[in-house]
Amino acid sequence: MSESFPRLSARTRRFTLGVPRGFTISPDGGRVVFLRTKSGTDPVTCLWELDTETHVERLVIDPRTLSQDEENLPPEERARRERSREQAGGVVAYSTDKDVTTAVFALSGALHVADLASGEVRGLDTPGPVIDPRLSPDGRHVAYVTGGALRVQDLATGADLALATPESPTVTYGLAEFIAAEEMDRMRGHWWSPSSDALLVERADEAPVRTWYIADPANPARPATEQRYPAAGTPNADVQLFVFGLDGSRVAVPFEEEYLAAASWDSHALSIVTLTRDQKTMRLFDVDPATGASTLVREDTDPAWVDIVSGVPAHLDDGSLVWVAASEGGHRLFVGDRAVTPPTLQVRAVLDVDHDSVLFSASGGDPADIHLWTWDGHSLLPVSTRSGVFSGRMAGGVGVLSEQTLDAEGVSTTVVRRDGTGIPVPSYAERPGLDLRVSLGRSGRRELSTAVVLPSWHEQGSARLPVLMDPYGGPHAQRVLNRRGAYLESQWFAEQGFAVIVADGRGTPGRGPDFERAVLNDLATPVLDDQIDALQGVAEQYPDDIDLSRVAIRGWSFGGFLAALAVLRRPDVFHAAVAGAPVTDWRLYDTCYTERYLGDPEEQPEVYDKSSLFADAAKLERPLLLIHGLADDNVVAAHTLRLSSALLAAGRPHSVLPLSGVTHMTPQEVVAENLLLLQVDFLKKSLG
Repeated sequence: MSESFPRLSARTRRFTLGVPRGFTISPDGGRVVFLRTKSGTDPVTCLWELDTETHVERLVIDPRTLSQDEENLPPEERARRERSREQAGGVVAYSTDKDVTTAVFALSGALHVADLASGEVRGLDTPGPVIDPRLSPDGRHVAYVTGGALRVQDLATGADLALATPESPTVTYGLAEFIAAEEMDRMRGHWWSPSSDALLVERADEAPVRTWYIADPANPARPATEQRYPAAGTPNADVQLFVFGLDGSRVAVPFEEEYLAAASWDSHALSIVTLTRDQKTMRLFDVDPATGASTLVREDTDPAWVDIVSGVPAHLDDGSLVWVAASEGGHRLFVGDRAVTPPTLQVRAVLDVDHDSVLFSASGGDPADIHLWTWDGHSLLPVSTRSGVFSGRMAGGVGVLSEQTLDAEGVSTTVVRRDGTGIPVPSYAERPGLDLRVSLGRSGRRELSTAVVLPSWHEQGSARLPVLMDPYGGPHAQRVLNRRGAYLESQWFAEQGFAVIVADGRGTPGRGPDFERAVLNDLATPVLDDQIDALQGVAEQYPDDIDLSRVAIRGWSFGGFLAALAVLRRPDVFHAAVAGAPVTDWRLYDTCYTERYLGDPEEQPEVYDKSSLFADAAKLERPLLLIHGLADDNVVAAHTLRLSSALLAAGRPHSVLPLSGVTHMTPQEVVAENLLLLQVDFLKKSLG
């Protein structure tokens, strides 16, 4: 008997196991290194290498052959994986030298180095558990963090030197602070110089950040975990930068802005990108590593906020700056001072720069498509043409193309050689076993991107189905995409008898800055209005299939906030809600994300009141199920518990499902499986 979808989805980490990822291409294009588990249910990630001349794929590192205890991860590594939403084990991250001949990685805090040609792996002695090892470009040294100290080891001699040691328990060197990793997509805190003789290093002091305590009520003998959490309007970590030389030199790199958004160090420049606390001004500086003096290269401002775009700054071979900024109503690619993309092409990220060519992802007329493009110094060239979601890498004239579409299951990955021939990289992911029935289009007055998911067995026009709204995950998060993997859970819910509607409202990417910035100073009204707009639009398109008298809504994180908001403020439209890990009061969420949209709570408290749920507690008249992991360190359980208290004080019945030991990701298989089953049961009973 085949496994149920909830069980299979849980075992496969939502069908991500077995998918090749984490690609690195050698400078000559001859080899491609990547990560992949051995099967779609195997949680142990291995390191592989593909020879682009012979097409032969080789297993380089299998963690099972090395001594490891995956459950004995250092707390800092567990936190790093939570920030990056990493759900697998084994070699989940690695670093190579410039020529991609050597790789370093950590397993359960133990440092390893591998010769990629021979496959020989040896363990390195370190004074403590290792976090984020980074190999120098020349392959002679590895930098890593342990106990908050940044250390460098000589691979030939084994000599191990502490370049920077924390002055107090609240200080770390070489790690990204919480807010950078969670909200700015900056997962690293140290960068090698191209000459391999120095590093740019972040020093983060969390002393100014307020201490919160995350307890485990199911284990009262266990002390609460202390966490420094920068809630909106409260102090962030104090972040400083230094250039440390292997000769023992130390040079401060001062900057005045609140946030370090990005850093890079290539043969053209040591560059840092800073962001003011209100996120309305972003500055790019070139830094003299010898003196720490900074030169302003570019300043971008916006009355709402300036977006952080991954992959920049970068440089072409001639030193021209590669940058992305909002201009004339679009997110545009700049080379030097010139915009080389039209405003109608919304650039998402810069993926690689290969000599004089730039590989980037962007959306054109349909935000559900994310295509690959190149700029070759003279013209724009599309890499992908058919509908879908594409990503890739590029080096040495060789490309890696990852493709997801509505027509095919899973992720299809191809290495494209210089002569244009393709080498498929197999995916071992499990097949979901669902007959997908998804229609993409536009709905409502604002022509919102919408997916309608119907049961595979439903004959159109034969009966009106109860509706389940399955909304997006908040500003800058997108759900409606031209790929099958985006709708697997939605299709499973549809198979239980629902017409599922997924709609991307204002705030989502792909339609330009104005559409995204419509949520400024109000995270409640526009997003809720757009869900209703989409619902009514779909009802007009499917008049004989949609039952507007039975409408439920479910979501997680921001989607959980939106689900609770829907039944509280519009019970005339929504008749039941499942709110997972909801943000209920934005004063309890972190600085960078919240203040980007709502500003400082001390300066405009009315904005926070308008976007929070507590004042609406007495309005509840529909069934509401609140779900929250008690170990959640991102959206802490206090959000749900305080809303529940407000509902109780108002005499409003509701249900609360606490998840002991569960974080924001809910990675545990049994939890992930039963959460789906419990939600369906609640929704069916609530809608009658």
